[in-house]
Amino acid sequence: MDVTKIPLRRFTARVLPIDEQGRVLLLHGFDPAQPERRFWFTIGGAREDGETLRDAAARELFEEVGIRAAAEALTGPHAEGLIEFEWGEYRFVQDQALFAIRVSDVVVSFDHMEQAEKDTTTAYRWWSAEELDSAEEDVHPEDLAAILRKILAAPDAT
Repeated sequence: MDVTKIPLRRFTARVLPIDEQGRVLLLHGFDPAQPERRFWFTIGGAREDGETLRDAAARELFEEVGIRAAAEALTGPHAEGLIEFEWGEYRFVQDQALFAIRVSDVVVSFDHMEQAEKDTTTAYRWWSAEELDSAEEDVHPEDLAAILRKILAAPDAT
């Protein structure tokens, strides 16, 4: 039986925390409608009323992994695009912008996540561009290694 998904259109901010070794922090999780399908994804979420995308990225960085940063400390957007995907009972059409920030001595915490995020986020990991290139697991966005290299090569590299 084919179930119709609830359509949602949203504007999102994604954020790429990058450590001293040039690795990006990603989260690991699954779609509650397909728990067997696991994937790695960037930190971020929908912009709330009155927020800029940069403000949303800073808020999501804290809510999802416990890293506090001023919105002004984020660089970018380094990539933007429109994506479509399904998650749970929803079908998303999402405009997204990827921001970056250099971090050090980070303690990752899921304490401030919403319950649905806690229920479907299983791990975190720091990834180098080379590791992203050779990953056998699904990583979103697919061109993340190229985006990371572009950020690291910039004269003002976060």
